Parts: sequence; C-alpha cells; structure tokens
Amino acid sequence: MRPKAAENRRAFIKWSSVIVGGTIVGSSMRVRAMPIRSVPQEEEEVSPSEDLMREHGLLKRILLIYSEIGERLRTRRDFPTKTLAESVDIIRTFIEDYHEKLEETYLFPRFKKAGKLVGLVEVLATQHHQGRILTDKMRQLATEAVKKSKSDSKKLTRYIDAFIRMYSPHEAREDTVLFPAFRSLVTRTEYDALGEDFERKEHELFGSDGFEMMVDRVAGLEKALGIDDLSAFTPKAG
Repeated sequence: MRPKAAENRRAFIKWSSVIVGGTIVGSSMRVRAMPIRSVPQEEEEVSPSEDLMREHGLLKRILLIYSEIGERLRTRRDFPTKTLAESVDIIRTFIEDYHEKLEETYLFPRFKKAGKLVGLVEVLATQHHQGRILTDKMRQLATEAVKKSKSDSKKLTRYIDAFIRMYSPHEAREDTVLFPAFRSLVTRTEYDALGEDFERKEHELFGSDGFEMMVDRVAGLEKALGIDDLSAFTPKAG
C-alpha cells in the first residue's frame, strides 16, 4: 500500500472510531439519565385460610376488650359504654355477618360433603348460632343505663364471660384443625379462586381496605380503655 493511501486509511479508521465511540457513549449517558420508573406492584394474594385466621386475630382483640369490660363490671369500675357498643357492632357486622357466613357458606358444606370433621363442623355451627344470641343480648344492654342496674350489670357480665369462654376454644380449634384440613378438600385452582371470592366479598361490604379499617377501629377501642400498650401485658420478672 502506498504511504499516502495508508495514512488516509488510518485517519479514516480513527475518525470512524471516534464517531462510533461517541455515539455509544452518548447513548449510554442518555440511558443512564433516563428516570427509573417504578413498576406497579400487584396486590399480594391472601389465601382463604390466611384471610380467615387474620380475622380471628381481630376477634381475639375484641375478646380482650370484652375481658377488660367484664372485669370492670365485676369490680364496679367505670368504662365507656360506647366502646362496648362499638365492639359488639364489629362482632355483629364483621365477625358474625361476614366472617362466619364465609365459613358457613364455603367451608362447612365441603366438610359435610366429604364426610370429614362433621362432628366438629356441627359444633362450630351451633356455636355461631349461640354467639349471635349472646350478641343480641349484649347489644340491648350496651347503654349507660346498665351502670345503674346491678341486675343488668350481672347479666351483661355473664353474657360477656360466656362469649369469651366459647369463642376462645372455638377459634383455636378452627385455626389448628379445620383450616389446615380444608386445604386438602379443594384443588389448588379452587383454593385460589376462593381467596379471590373472599377478598371480593370483603371489598363489597367494607370497601377496598375493609380489614385495615376494622383493625384501626379496634385499636381506637383499645386506646379508649387504656389497654393499647402491648408492653403493659408483659409480666415483670421476679
């Protein structure tokens, strides 16, 4: 190759490298400069059993409220009757008319059809019925007038104690026996579909954040009674 031609060729290659390199670098810089858009996160799926068990957690917190009010009734100490009335209302609307209806509609019939845990299911259904009777009686007495009547105070205390005594083992048996066994009665597809059905029903009745709203309401009731500090339940060593 002639000297002049070789020199021109080297110059062309150098010029091309600069252009190509500059394009690549420029493109890289533009890519880095582009804002990173957050990817929308899908709402986390909640299984039917998990859904029912977290609602049991809400019920447990109401039982603690009932226990505190029952103790104040026994010792003739004051308590806000509005707190009792709202607690009873949550039991009626969220636990009995929603949570228990899910169990009675979607779980109990499947156990009976499969011939599994039929005796347990029958007891649970009976307790649902008895719980509603107790709730009706407590609703009638959840007024300021109950504080002035020893007779009504004793009745209310008895109803509260009966409700706690029944529902503590009731929900424990469902969490440890019924719900784990339910998974074996349905296919994976059916199980997932039930989770969606439960969520849709909850949203229809209580809004898109129905469970969270109920938790906030219960937290407010705990605060009204002065039992919202979890550390206060820790026993002192000694």
